Amino acid sequence: MDKEPSQIFASLTALGYQIEFHSHSKAILSIDFPDALIELERALGGLTIPIEEIIAGGGGEAKGTQRLRRALTALQWAKTTFEIKKTINGREREAVSHEIDHVREFTTGVVALEIEWNNKDPFFDRDLENFKRLHSDGGISVGIIVTRGKSLHDNMRALVGRFYDERQIQSFESLKPWGYEPTAKQRRAIDSRISRKRNPLTFREAFVDKFVSDKFGEATTHWRKLNDRVHRGVGNPCPLVLIGLPDSIVTFHEGQDALAEVLKNEREDDAGDE
Repeated sequence: MDKEPSQIFASLTALGYQIEFHSHSKAILSIDFPDALIELERALGGLTIPIEEIIAGGGGEAKGTQRLRRALTALQWAKTTFEIKKTINGREREAVSHEIDHVREFTTGVVALEIEWNNKDPFFDRDLENFKRLHSDGGISVGIIVTRGKSLHDNMRALVGRFYDERQIQSFESLKPWGYEPTAKQRRAIDSRISRKRNPLTFREAFVDKFVSDKFGEATTHWRKLNDRVHRGVGNPCPLVLIGLPDSIVTFHEGQDALAEVLKNEREDDAGDE
């Protein structure tokens, strides 16, 4: 039975996810793509990212978001390259391709989805323009972007600070067992903030501020940057769904088990590159 529009993503909203619909995407999904809603709720509803993955990953894509990608792929949301060709009197004049990370084909149409965990914010322009062109050419019915929600972005310092406190970090050396070692430049910046004469910081304050500003700064992909673009009309008139990941997906109980998974995957990635 189809969900009522008011019930769309209700379970995700209850978990703190931000959901925003544009250009009739709510009506389109509820009527034409009820199975897409079920699959997305299933994949997103179980998402967790251990804090160790955020620290050890140094701001790169967390293994949790990689698991989300695998979950979507298992549900047939596959990476797809759209190729659009224009011909005049049988001669090809123009060919443009658009690669989308997750695309799901249904009998009623096609839904496209991109995950922007922590990229440079111009990637939003690329995604939205791709969706706009593909929708205009009849390639997709709805475009969805998943990114860090407001609570996750705004509370990143608090989350990293909690990690620092609970893992009893006291120095650069005590960060190593958790898979993170600052570069020489980052060390100098942290030391400078600690040793300055005016308003010196504690090691905790300097590390947290430097880590978050370097890895999850304002110029990265997060809710406000996406929301600003969409409200300026970027991507319009493609029906869009914006999904913001909440801070509640970050967990603190997995400890060394989560770190072991990060290191294991890194070794496997390195072996695959050889």
